[in-house]
Amino acid sequence: MAMIAERGLEQLTMAALGREVGMSSGHLLYYFGSKDELLLRTLEWSEGRLGAERARLLARTGTARARLDAYVELYVPDGHRDPHWTLWLEVWNRSQNAAAEARDRQAAIEGAWHRDLVALLAEGVSRGEFHAVDADRYAARLRALLDGLSIHVAIGLRGTDRLQVLDHVREFLDETLLGHG
Repeated sequence: MAMIAERGLEQLTMAALGREVGMSSGHLLYYFGSKDELLLRTLEWSEGRLGAERARLLARTGTARARLDAYVELYVPDGHRDPHWTLWLEVWNRSQNAAAEARDRQAAIEGAWHRDLVALLAEGVSRGEFHAVDADRYAARLRALLDGLSIHVAIGLRGTDRLQVLDHVREFLDETLLGHG
Protein backbone atom coordinates (compact mmCIF):
# COMPACT_ATOMS: atom_id res chain seq x y z
CA MET A 1 0.00 0.00 0.00
CA ALA A 2 2.87 2.37 0.77
CA MET A 3 4.38 1.80 -2.67
CA ILE A 4 1.02 2.36 -4.33
CA ALA A 5 0.59 5.61 -2.39
CA GLU A 6 4.11 6.81 -3.19
CA ARG A 7 4.56 5.71 -6.78
CA GLY A 8 1.25 4.50 -8.15
CA LEU A 9 0.47 1.06 -9.51
CA GLU A 10 2.31 1.62 -12.76
CA GLN A 11 5.57 1.56 -10.77
CA LEU A 12 4.60 -1.52 -8.75
CA THR A 13 6.56 -4.30 -10.38
CA MET A 14 7.40 -7.54 -8.63
CA ALA A 15 11.10 -6.61 -8.85
CA ALA A 16 10.55 -3.14 -7.33
CA LEU A 17 8.34 -4.56 -4.59
CA GLY A 18 10.90 -7.26 -3.87
CA ARG A 19 13.63 -4.66 -3.49
CA GLU A 20 11.35 -2.63 -1.17
CA VAL A 21 10.62 -5.58 1.15
CA GLY A 22 14.05 -7.21 0.91
CA MET A 23 13.23 -10.32 -1.09
CA SER A 24 13.49 -11.40 -4.68
CA SER A 25 10.68 -11.17 -7.17
CA GLY A 26 10.97 -14.96 -7.39
CA HIS A 27 10.13 -15.25 -3.70
CA LEU A 28 7.12 -12.98 -4.16
CA LEU A 29 5.94 -15.12 -7.07
CA TYR A 30 6.48 -18.25 -4.98
CA TYR A 31 4.23 -16.89 -2.21
CA PHE A 32 1.61 -15.16 -4.36
CA GLY A 33 1.80 -16.92 -7.72
CA SER A 34 1.14 -13.76 -9.75
CA LYS A 35 0.92 -10.01 -9.54
CA ASP A 36 -2.86 -10.32 -9.82
CA GLU A 37 -2.98 -12.53 -6.71
CA LEU A 38 -0.67 -10.17 -4.84
CA LEU A 39 -2.94 -7.23 -5.69
CA LEU A 40 -6.11 -9.10 -4.73
CA ARG A 41 -4.60 -10.23 -1.42
CA THR A 42 -3.50 -6.67 -0.71
CA LEU A 43 -7.01 -5.45 -1.46
CA GLU A 44 -8.47 -8.10 0.87
CA TRP A 45 -6.07 -6.98 3.61
CA SER A 46 -7.03 -3.33 3.07
CA GLU A 47 -10.73 -4.22 3.02
CA GLY A 48 -10.29 -6.15 6.27
CA ARG A 49 -9.03 -2.99 7.92
CA LEU A 50 -11.86 -0.92 6.42
CA GLY A 51 -14.37 -3.60 7.44
CA ALA A 52 -13.24 -3.36 11.05
CA GLU A 53 -13.53 0.42 10.93
CA ARG A 54 -16.96 0.13 9.29
CA ALA A 55 -18.13 -2.27 12.01
CA ARG A 56 -17.02 0.18 14.70
CA LEU A 57 -18.82 3.12 13.12
CA LEU A 58 -22.00 1.13 12.50
CA ALA A 59 -22.02 -0.06 16.12
CA ARG A 60 -22.03 3.51 17.44
CA THR A 61 -25.05 4.82 19.25
CA GLY A 62 -26.99 7.63 17.63
CA THR A 63 -29.15 8.07 14.62
CA ALA A 64 -29.06 5.87 11.57
CA ARG A 65 -28.48 9.02 9.51
CA ALA A 66 -25.35 9.95 11.47
CA ARG A 67 -23.99 6.44 10.95
CA LEU A 68 -24.98 6.56 7.27
CA ASP A 69 -23.00 9.78 6.88
CA ALA A 70 -20.02 8.07 8.57
CA TYR A 71 -20.40 5.08 6.20
CA VAL A 72 -20.33 7.44 3.21
CA GLU A 73 -17.29 9.29 4.55
CA LEU A 74 -15.46 5.97 4.95
CA TYR A 75 -16.50 4.88 1.44
CA VAL A 76 -15.42 7.98 -0.50
CA PRO A 77 -11.69 8.25 -1.30
CA ASP A 78 -9.57 10.80 0.51
CA GLY A 79 -8.48 12.30 -2.80
CA HIS A 80 -6.69 11.78 -6.09
CA ARG A 81 -4.65 8.57 -6.09
CA ASP A 82 -6.08 7.35 -2.79
CA PRO A 83 -4.07 4.11 -2.38
CA HIS A 84 -7.02 1.91 -1.46
CA TRP A 85 -9.11 3.16 -4.37
CA THR A 86 -6.16 2.98 -6.77
CA LEU A 87 -5.72 -0.65 -5.80
CA TRP A 88 -9.48 -1.32 -5.99
CA LEU A 89 -9.64 0.13 -9.51
CA GLU A 90 -6.69 -1.94 -10.67
CA VAL A 91 -8.02 -5.20 -9.22
CA TRP A 92 -11.45 -4.62 -10.75
CA ASN A 93 -9.92 -3.75 -14.11
CA ARG A 94 -7.94 -6.97 -14.03
CA SER A 95 -11.01 -8.97 -13.01
CA GLN A 96 -12.29 -9.05 -16.57
CA ASN A 97 -9.92 -11.95 -17.20
CA ALA A 98 -9.74 -13.33 -13.65
CA ALA A 99 -10.65 -16.86 -12.65
CA ALA A 100 -14.03 -17.49 -11.04
CA GLU A 101 -12.44 -17.96 -7.59
CA ALA A 102 -10.82 -14.50 -7.74
CA ARG A 103 -14.08 -12.95 -8.93
CA ASP A 104 -15.89 -14.64 -6.02
CA ARG A 105 -13.40 -13.09 -3.60
CA GLN A 106 -14.02 -9.67 -5.12
CA ALA A 107 -17.77 -10.19 -4.85
CA ALA A 108 -17.31 -11.04 -1.16
CA ILE A 109 -15.62 -7.67 -0.64
CA GLU A 110 -18.49 -5.84 -2.31
CA GLY A 111 -21.05 -7.99 -0.52
CA ALA A 112 -19.78 -6.94 2.91
CA TRP A 113 -20.23 -3.25 2.10
CA HIS A 114 -23.66 -3.96 0.66
CA ARG A 115 -24.92 -6.04 3.60
CA ASP A 116 -23.82 -3.42 6.10
CA LEU A 117 -25.55 -0.67 4.15
CA VAL A 118 -28.76 -2.69 3.77
CA ALA A 119 -28.85 -3.34 7.53
CA LEU A 120 -28.29 0.33 8.29
CA LEU A 121 -31.00 1.45 5.87
CA ALA A 122 -33.47 -1.14 7.21
CA GLU A 123 -32.78 0.05 10.74
CA GLY A 124 -33.40 3.68 9.73
CA VAL A 125 -36.68 2.71 8.04
CA SER A 126 -37.83 0.62 11.01
CA ARG A 127 -37.08 3.47 13.44
CA GLY A 128 -38.99 5.93 11.26
CA GLU A 129 -35.87 7.98 10.51
CA PHE A 130 -36.01 7.23 6.78
CA HIS A 131 -38.86 7.01 4.30
CA ALA A 132 -39.96 3.47 3.59
CA VAL A 133 -37.57 2.14 0.94
CA ASP A 134 -36.59 -1.31 -0.22
CA ALA A 135 -33.25 -1.34 1.60
CA ASP A 136 -31.57 -3.78 -0.79
CA ARG A 137 -32.56 -1.87 -3.94
CA TYR A 138 -31.78 1.50 -2.38
CA ALA A 139 -28.36 0.24 -1.24
CA ALA A 140 -27.55 -0.96 -4.77
CA ARG A 141 -28.43 2.45 -6.19
CA LEU A 142 -26.60 4.37 -3.49
CA ARG A 143 -23.47 2.27 -3.91
CA ALA A 144 -23.58 2.83 -7.67
CA LEU A 145 -23.71 6.57 -7.01
CA LEU A 146 -20.88 6.32 -4.50
CA ASP A 147 -18.76 4.19 -6.84
CA GLY A 148 -19.22 6.54 -9.78
CA LEU A 149 -18.44 9.68 -7.82
CA SER A 150 -15.60 7.99 -5.94
CA ILE A 151 -13.93 6.96 -9.18
CA HIS A 152 -13.99 10.62 -10.24
CA VAL A 153 -12.21 11.58 -7.01
CA ALA A 154 -9.71 8.71 -7.17
CA ILE A 155 -8.63 9.46 -10.74
CA GLY A 156 -8.49 13.19 -10.08
CA LEU A 157 -11.20 14.25 -12.51
CA ARG A 158 -11.15 18.03 -12.55
CA GLY A 159 -14.11 19.63 -10.87
CA THR A 160 -14.77 16.69 -8.56
CA ASP A 161 -13.21 16.46 -5.13
CA ARG A 162 -14.05 14.65 -1.92
CA LEU A 163 -15.96 17.54 -0.34
CA GLN A 164 -18.09 18.04 -3.45
CA VAL A 165 -18.91 14.34 -3.55
CA LEU A 166 -19.87 14.30 0.12
CA ASP A 167 -22.14 17.31 -0.49
CA HIS A 168 -23.78 15.61 -3.50
CA VAL A 169 -24.40 12.44 -1.54
CA ARG A 170 -25.79 14.29 1.50
CA GLU A 171 -28.17 16.17 -0.77
CA PHE A 172 -29.23 12.92 -2.45
CA LEU A 173 -29.85 11.27 0.93
CA ASP A 174 -31.81 14.29 2.17
CA GLU A 175 -34.04 14.23 -0.91
CA THR A 176 -34.59 10.48 -1.14
CA LEU A 177 -34.57 9.27 2.46
CA LEU A 178 -35.77 12.29 4.39
CA GLY A 179 -37.90 14.15 1.85
CA HIS A 180 -35.91 17.39 2.17
CA GLY A 181 -34.95 19.16 -0.99
